Amino acid sequence: MDREQEEIQFLGFFGILKESLTIVSSWRKIFTQITLALILPLSFIYLAHIQISELLFSKIMLNEFILDRTAEGTRTHDRISGALSSEWATFFLFKIGYFVFFIVLSLLSTSAVVYTIACIYTAKEIAFKKVMSVVPKVWKRLVVTFIWNFVIVFAYNVASLIALFLGAVLFGSGPVIGTVFLILFGVCYFAGLFYITIVWHLATVVSVLEESYGLNAMAKSQALIKGKMWVSFAVFFVVGVFFFGIQLIFEFLVVVGSDGEGVGARVGFGIFCLVLMSIWMLFGLITQTIIYFVCKSYHHENIDKSSLADHLGGYLGEYVPLKSKDVQLEQFEV
Repeated sequence: MDREQEEIQFLGFFGILKESLTIVSSWRKIFTQITLALILPLSFIYLAHIQISELLFSKIMLNEFILDRTAEGTRTHDRISGALSSEWATFFLFKIGYFVFFIVLSLLSTSAVVYTIACIYTAKEIAFKKVMSVVPKVWKRLVVTFIWNFVIVFAYNVASLIALFLGAVLFGSGPVIGTVFLILFGVCYFAGLFYITIVWHLATVVSVLEESYGLNAMAKSQALIKGKMWVSFAVFFVVGVFFFGIQLIFEFLVVVGSDGEGVGARVGFGIFCLVLMSIWMLFGLITQTIIYFVCKSYHHENIDKSSLADHLGGYLGEYVPLKSKDVQLEQFEV
């Protein structure tokens, strides 16, 4: 982050990716430590849940198949029905447990990476122990932002279902117009969901570096992203494509596999995907932080480095969020 703030706004798609790679390569030690402590476990939980979910669900589907072909009222039918109830309960409890652990580690990882990049930006001395001591205090703010994002996504899905129902009533009678409606609805729905995702990711950075969090951070993020929408869209889209690409590789080589592959081969592919996923998660967190600085520069919101350094921990070793006057200074004339 050696660029002047006025120059950051001119970073485009490739500029943001290049800046992210430069930061990783220049600060390999601290990011390796963060990855091993937080992002690697996060990646492991994510990939392991795919494998375990497949095993649990396959067993449920097998018992469902057997139950459909078993006469009702028999002991076998009752035994399989009871087993299915237990298996479904186990499946959903596992999903809830995974979701909680994933969100906790995800927010902790975000806190660590954003805080570290801010320290790099202010030329502040970075130590892994200090980062880990600050992270829990930052994490609490991210939880509030996540809850608001969850509420917004839930409301968006409810509104989308209502719109889909009304569209089915109005256009469902005609096959051609019904198909066109479904296509347009699908495009608009996923575009809107992706936009909310971008706003959420940027809001996590706002929650760490500014006094705004929760709904205020979401509103601030939405305002920041204006003018840099297409660049942000392109970066997050590429990050998302590679993320799900790694997931598909894992599912194909490890979860599904082939008859000729042994356990050793699957373990090897699993380790490869775990390392790849960890690296890419780190890269994604860095890019979203760079996008934040790009958007701040684009809107001519100068960030005072000394004030940012003070509030990133200070000599007291306590995290204090930046005040509005520090991070949202009056716009300067270009």
